[in-house]
Amino acid sequence: MTSLAAAHHADLLCDAVSRLGSESAFEVLARARALEAAGRHIVHLEIGEPDFDTPEHIKRAGIEAIEQNYSHYTPSAGIPELRDAIAEYAARLRGIAPFKRENVVVGPGGKPIIWNTLSALLDPGDEMVAADPGYPAYASCASYLGAILVPVALRESSEWQLDLDELASRVTNRTKVVVINSPQNPTGGVLTRENLSVVAELAQKWGFIVISDEIYCRNLYDGKFISIAELDGMRDRTIVIDGFSKAYAMTGWRLGYGIMPEGLAHTVALFNNNTFSCVATFVQRAGLAALGGPDEPVQRMTRIFQERRDAIIAGLNSIEGMSCKTPHGAFYAFPNVKAITHDDKDLARFLLEEAGVACLGGSCFGEAGGGYLRFSYANSVENITLALERMREAIPKYAR
Repeated sequence: MTSLAAAHHADLLCDAVSRLGSESAFEVLARARALEAAGRHIVHLEIGEPDFDTPEHIKRAGIEAIEQNYSHYTPSAGIPELRDAIAEYAARLRGIAPFKRENVVVGPGGKPIIWNTLSALLDPGDEMVAADPGYPAYASCASYLGAILVPVALRESSEWQLDLDELASRVTNRTKVVVINSPQNPTGGVLTRENLSVVAELAQKWGFIVISDEIYCRNLYDGKFISIAELDGMRDRTIVIDGFSKAYAMTGWRLGYGIMPEGLAHTVALFNNNTFSCVATFVQRAGLAALGGPDEPVQRMTRIFQERRDAIIAGLNSIEGMSCKTPHGAFYAFPNVKAITHDDKDLARFLLEEAGVACLGGSCFGEAGGGYLRFSYANSVENITLALERMREAIPKYAR
């Protein structure tokens, strides 16, 4: 395409496109793959994807569904059997009374459900409060819709939990939505019952909706998972986002869901209808097998993640200039590298190009992530050890 044609093409795009963000993990993955194609060996610690195979009983169910011709359209909210199974499973996991099928909307991953839910809720000028650093898709969607993002900093000094005083000061009668994510990407922080109780009190005082992204709820290493939907008065004020990608190693299957008040669920399903029609039928059948099958594969993956967590945290803390809190959930380490540099993206670039270690700069997740790196420890202990050795050798060269 010539520069003139490119300029003309850009003129055709709507203004809102300029407000779209990007998920840097996929950009770094693309560069890492290019280096591998050129013969380099790269340790992948950039992408939030379990390196395990999908459990066998789930794969069998998907294959059998194809063979049984489960390959036609379904309702836009998902097949009734899967919605029933999600409603029962999600409530049992959280220790609350079962939801109804009508509360559940299925999508091709959690991201389209987040997007369609925010599209149903946010008008231009509405305020959405979200953690900083945080998963970039929330801010990208709010920005595209013309809403105002109000960040609340997560702080290393408080184990990456919400600053409750700051949260209370940021919420106003213009706040339409507050997004929380626990266990959290990128820090691995977990919100306590105290944190959630304050959010709940504010929600009932100011009347906003809480979107609770709980996609990492099975990747928890300490204690019992707590959902804000469990708290008094929050069941009908909470939208739970969850899915199959992280717990069941089903990232490429693209299967997620939202649980929300019935009227909103109907509207989100309408957005589904207007965008992707429905999730592939055989994928939904595989999801049904995941929820109804043995839970041991999920528990095994979490145990292995914990071993990897312990290995990478010990290793990062042994590298001069790095310090890292122990994450309590998800599968991310978020070390402080301010003693090395405040340009975290440049350090991440250096580690990829010079050391063959793919990771992300913390500022990819918001301004408060500046001076940190994010490592996904969804890789073997052997590869994590290799990455640590390479970084220990390379970082003194970067400092010079």
